[in-house]
Amino acid sequence: MQKDNDQIRDDVRKRYAETADSCGCSGTPCCTPSGSKALAVSEKLGYSREELEALPEESNMGLGCGNPLAIASLKEGETVLDLGSGGGIDCFLASMKVGDTGRVIGVDMTPEMLLKARQGAIEGGFVNVDFRLGEIEHLPVADNTVDMIISNCVINLSPDKPQVMRESYRVLKSGGRLAISDVVTVRDLPASIKNDFIAYAGCVAGSVTTSLYEEMLKEAGFSEVKIVINEASKAFINEWFPGMDIEDYVRSATIEAIK
Repeated sequence: MQKDNDQIRDDVRKRYAETADSCGCSGTPCCTPSGSKALAVSEKLGYSREELEALPEESNMGLGCGNPLAIASLKEGETVLDLGSGGGIDCFLASMKVGDTGRVIGVDMTPEMLLKARQGAIEGGFVNVDFRLGEIEHLPVADNTVDMIISNCVINLSPDKPQVMRESYRVLKSGGRLAISDVVTVRDLPASIKNDFIAYAGCVAGSVTTSLYEEMLKEAGFSEVKIVINEASKAFINEWFPGMDIEDYVRSATIEAIK
């Protein structure tokens, strides 16, 4: 199983390296080309035009399935960790909220994404953002140091989700919070989708039910778990795999929990 997990991570890493290098989809369905189309897609996900226009342009790659910052309630001076930070969009928005006394850490396993995010940090003058290479199952972050964990459509890509939950719990301070946007299943996926790697890298085939998501969080030690399905997400999920009726099986959801 470990070899299989490593292969999945390597395949996902290669797919998102292509995405970073091309500034667009390159075969990854849950993203869209940068520029005006990325702005339109990100607005559908819950970001405001004002927020998006304040960012380094290439940080918005149209990736994601929601806006975790909409439920994060960040405060000045807090330390924020973004699981699977990609081009840095959520890190930069979090940076604006936590201010000069706060800190934001982005972790991503794709060097090409880290390069793009670090260039965006320089371009935008974000001095309180630190991008680190690492897997979300093995976070390069010390114990009990983070106030808030955010993530946008990334945990579904992990082949070892319980380990992601345990690592998240480890790095959070007591009372620390989790605010995640992710894809969840609402009906059993057919084998044709489950076994399709494009669907896996496209944030679909690796998704789990809300009940399993809650169970994994509670087993890791989290409490006050709250999961809300966004029924309106059917519209943009349909665009990921046109003609495959993927929206009949999965939705975007927000997930909150407390350590």
